[in-house]
Amino acid sequence: MANTNLANAKSAKNDEFYTQYQDIQKEINAYLEYDPNVFRGKTVLLPCDDPEWSNFTKFFAQNFEAFGLKKLISTSYAVESKKIKEWKPTLFETESPYYDADKSRTNGKIFVLNEDTNGDGRFNIEDLQWSYLNGDGDFRSDEVKALRDEADIIITNPPFSLFREFFSWIMEAGKKFVIIGHQNAITYKEVFPYIKSNEVWLGLGFSGGATHFFSNYHDFATAGNHIEGMIRVSGVVWFTNIDHGRRHEPLPLMTMEDNIIYSKHKEVRGIGYKHYENYDAIDIPYTDAIPADYEGEMGVPKTFLDKYCPEQFEIIGLGHGNLGVALGIKPYDRALKKLNQGMRDGDLFYIENGAPVVPYTRIIIRKKQ
Repeated sequence: MANTNLANAKSAKNDEFYTQYQDIQKEINAYLEYDPNVFRGKTVLLPCDDPEWSNFTKFFAQNFEAFGLKKLISTSYAVESKKIKEWKPTLFETESPYYDADKSRTNGKIFVLNEDTNGDGRFNIEDLQWSYLNGDGDFRSDEVKALRDEADIIITNPPFSLFREFFSWIMEAGKKFVIIGHQNAITYKEVFPYIKSNEVWLGLGFSGGATHFFSNYHDFATAGNHIEGMIRVSGVVWFTNIDHGRRHEPLPLMTMEDNIIYSKHKEVRGIGYKHYENYDAIDIPYTDAIPADYEGEMGVPKTFLDKYCPEQFEIIGLGHGNLGVALGIKPYDRALKKLNQGMRDGDLFYIENGAPVVPYTRIIIRKKQ
């Protein structure tokens, strides 16, 4: 499966996944539709990138004037630091008067667009200026931190293996951002508190919660999902703190009574909702099965965040691990743990057919009064 390759990339600390132009365009358009001036007068930084290959750099350079950008900065990570064995520089680099064979391997590169260098009266991709960074381009370096501090907005597809650290790197600087990550990052202790407090949310997203990236990794996607030269990865989302219209659209929901009668889900229809044994809330197995009239707390799948409207629901906490313990989820009885060895303190459970069942990670929510 493609996610197996994603795990391999994470363990190798070599996450070479390049985002499709159409995915970037679709996502950024959502912010522009909500606020046409969201990028006007702003400096945008595209770190953890490869400007010569990246569609992020291409997209923002081509739309520099349309978006009203002040400055565009894009940086790359050095080849040797990425531990790439088979590599050769591009013609773009070797034919440049700035080319340095040694630095080409050991130093990152920086591309900047903030002036009309060719005098044609326009600001676009032809005006990008590049040079080598002093270091390897690691986002944690002082050199790239200075670029972060200069920027107003940070946009990129960071290495999934370093997502926790990269996210914290952005938040400590208090920057606006739009970044790609796996939906599992929702549950990270570095991330979820910001989601709970409505300081970070999900972007428009990828259709079906999956997309194809340009990558050198072999893709095991089925024939219907396979695209030559690309890898299909499921469970990917955009994280952001820039507003967009979709997140203010309330979910259309049925009442609890109607769900029990008409729900398309066999777990609910004719049965109702299970109540957790170790926390005062009911389990909601599917987002579209949330009862519109229930006043108490509910545990919903983390995919609920794709449809979350902060004017409709309040996020109470996460029923998972240490965050679940902090929420007040009661610990398990030893006898129950013998019946389900996968149970952990902080995880929710209910009883089904006399045995404890731990559902997939649940976010605890409550209807806004």
